Amino acid sequence: MRKKILAAVGIGIAAALALSGCSGSSSGSDDGAEGADIRVWLVGTDTPDEARDYLKTTFEAENPGSTLTIEEQAWTGLVDKLTTNLSGSDSPDVVEVGNTQAAAFTSAGAFLDLSDKYEELGGDDLLPGFVEAGSYDGSFYAAPYYSGARLVFYKKDLYAAAGLSVPTTLEEYVANGKALAAANPGVSGIYFPGQDWYNALPYIWEAGGDIAVKDGDSWKASLSSPESIAGLEMIQDVMTTASSAPKDGNETSPEVPFCAGEVAQLSAPSWVRWSILAPLDAEAPGCPDQESNLGVFALPGADGGAAKVFAGGSNIAVAAKSAHPELATAALEIMLSDEYQTILGKTGLVPAKVSLADTVGTDEVAQAIASAAANAKLTPASPKWADVEAAGVLQDFFVKIGQGGDVTELATEADKKIDDILAG
Repeated sequence: MRKKILAAVGIGIAAALALSGCSGSSSGSDDGAEGADIRVWLVGTDTPDEARDYLKTTFEAENPGSTLTIEEQAWTGLVDKLTTNLSGSDSPDVVEVGNTQAAAFTSAGAFLDLSDKYEELGGDDLLPGFVEAGSYDGSFYAAPYYSGARLVFYKKDLYAAAGLSVPTTLEEYVANGKALAAANPGVSGIYFPGQDWYNALPYIWEAGGDIAVKDGDSWKASLSSPESIAGLEMIQDVMTTASSAPKDGNETSPEVPFCAGEVAQLSAPSWVRWSILAPLDAEAPGCPDQESNLGVFALPGADGGAAKVFAGGSNIAVAAKSAHPELATAALEIMLSDEYQTILGKTGLVPAKVSLADTVGTDEVAQAIASAAANAKLTPASPKWADVEAAGVLQDFFVKIGQGGDVTELATEADKKIDDILAG
């Protein structure tokens, strides 16, 4: 069962960190001590091995006597784990956090204030939306790490066999998905596992709705608005008529069903292309034989052009309780360097610096990324939003949508749960 955040039992992130004495200033421990081991928490497998090796090698060469250890964490349960470990005596030094989760930790004083390092880390060249996500009350705490808009990957042979062309509107995209599912029994015309709320957002946004809107100084859930309901009904139609994905499944490792021949169209972060085409001898092999058959386009909007899609990606920060904040900041500087960010760009991750955007390439994938990223959106900028994610409200909600539940009743129920968390 998915873990529930501390807020679910009455203690939120801010309170948990405050009670433990976590603040935005470092612990002031001996920074220059040789033999220090800087622990970097990276989440998931998105950061390529080449970048990890570059970080460790460069850091240890520039800081003789000190070492750097990368500890990979899982996205599932991350907020809980960060809440516990960032407030403890054994805090990691540098941590990756999802861009939608950053506000919860910056507002709680979990990260070191990097305002005096802003220019050195990239300044106005840094992705502005991610700078905003990593800032709080006029101070800069969490730098952009990477971004990636969602694209649609499809199999050209299945499109050709069904006589389909690349859609120009969201309605055409859904119609194509239904046609592909009907022509290929057992294959998802649009792969849409029930918990994948990230891919549900464009349908809501394109219908004029939202998951939550700013109401004065607070946020108010709006899944039950007429506009949102229209988008949710389209989502339910896709889940029940175009997708064969598990109704209670999540969005992780979509390349597996794609390569298994179970998917005709897949909306996923841009970097999934490299997972699909990973060599057969890779630790997580893909299906490189599908390269010539792999098509890609930006999800189309309701009225044409690119749809509003979720701007996935991460921020990176130095923990306020790092025992070696200067060394931790040195590691962060390497991660924001042109050399390191270029490595990320070459593997399909949109770099943290605008000037390095062309490192992603100039092929159809890069062009699709540019189209999608130009109209991408973030989730509500509430410090409590990470609590909503960690409580699994949206995941549970869309599972029930996919199972055929009453859309309006479920949306009203979800709004109540979200409002309770945002007001907590």
